[in-house]
Amino acid sequence: MLTLPEIIEFQARKYVATRLSVVIPFDNEVDPAFDELWNAFARAGVEPDGIEFIKFNLIDMPRLEIEVGMTTDSTLPLSGRLVHGELPSGRYVRSTYTGSYDGLYDATAMLIGWAKEKGIKWDVMPTEEGDLFACRLEIHENNPSIEPDPSRLVTTLMIKMADGEGRVSAIS
Repeated sequence: MLTLPEIIEFQARKYVATRLSVVIPFDNEVDPAFDELWNAFARAGVEPDGIEFIKFNLIDMPRLEIEVGMTTDSTLPLSGRLVHGELPSGRYVRSTYTGSYDGLYDATAMLIGWAKEKGIKWDVMPTEEGDLFACRLEIHENNPSIEPDPSRLVTTLMIKMADGEGRVSAIS
């Protein structure tokens, strides 16, 4: 099930993430990336209690650069593939999908199709390596370690809109 999309205002949030390059399907790479992230929180003595997400930075289908992350106000020492970042404030399109992760590709396609019909422009910059998004998220409201029934997994999709009249903001 996919909720109707809505436009929201989002306030900037700092995060720590594991950055990696993947090729679709990348299911087998997500759990080790989250493990690396949770281990960094544990080593720093910080409880992970923010927004758990996958951020899609660069898209050149089927190749992607993603970040598997958690929002936090704490500073964690970086090692390996860990990075600090900030989810930028601004207007986003948001929709919530309930179901198996296998359906996320189609749910995202439906959200993008809806936005195209509405004339919504994303905060994205085409590059030689692919489309570089300011912020395109899958937020995991729960996960298989909490909810073993795949039909009850809840994922919020959020994509930052271009500022103003289709102008793309600076992407860092």
